[in-house]
Amino acid sequence: MSRSLKAHLLLLFATFVWGATFIVIKSALADASPLVFNAARMALASVVLIALFFRQLCQLPAGALRAGIEVGTLMWLGYEFQTAGLLYTSASKSAFLTGLSVILVPLLLAVFWRRHINRYTLGGVLAALAGLYLTCVPAGQGLSLASLNRGDLMTLACAVAFAFQIIVLGRSAQHYDFVHLVPVEIASCAAWMVLSIPVAERHGHIHFTPGIVWALAITALIGTVACFVIQAWAQRFTPPTHTALIFAMEPVFAGLTSYVFLGERLGARGTAGAGLILAGVLLSELMGHVQEPKAELQDELG
Repeated sequence: MSRSLKAHLLLLFATFVWGATFIVIKSALADASPLVFNAARMALASVVLIALFFRQLCQLPAGALRAGIEVGTLMWLGYEFQTAGLLYTSASKSAFLTGLSVILVPLLLAVFWRRHINRYTLGGVLAALAGLYLTCVPAGQGLSLASLNRGDLMTLACAVAFAFQIIVLGRSAQHYDFVHLVPVEIASCAAWMVLSIPVAERHGHIHFTPGIVWALAITALIGTVACFVIQAWAQRFTPPTHTALIFAMEPVFAGLTSYVFLGERLGARGTAGAGLILAGVLLSELMGHVQEPKAELQDELG
């Protein structure tokens, strides 16, 4: 199995985990406020990562430290804007607007890094975007510029932050080892979250019930430590646009696990949306290719 195929499959696995843990987080929020739960999850994950890679971190390159802080800050901004936006917008609109990072990644690459995205990858992105709309936005709740509120704008900022996080991590992973990048990324995100709680969530709370402890263990150890290590390694061999498309499968996996464990149904609209997302991913993976500069491609294969 080639490294590229392995990277794509591992990213798909990470996306499945993130989608599957949606029901775990949803249950945990009965005993904790969102920002406090995320801060606890990231703090636990950072402690585990530092313990696992302590020897390598003793020789942390300055460039990896800087890159890890940049990626961690972008991740924190994404979570912060998303959580704050949910105070003013619906969960369905938040899910769709967050998913706009799928189309923002190729746009940002084209604007800031002058990357050419061919028609197959672009077609896959547009199909996934349409699928996200059908999956996340209920019938009769259309989106228009006139309907955008403060929460929607915050969630759009979240999508921009996550798009830049995918791109910056992908570029940084070409130059620095994931054992240096990921612990700094998660620790930076955790630090920003802890510092922002008094401002962004004045009534933040957490009750350490057995359910919370279980949820923290799953989301920190599997959803954060394992999955972000996978992402940092896999993005060495995966174009950012393909990564964003694979991440678009998260609401599909969330819907499937909710159906299996909670009995929630996607319905015809949601099923059609899931099919479009899958078609977009397959179109991009089987037919599409991001035209990377030769120097970066050689570095990627080397």
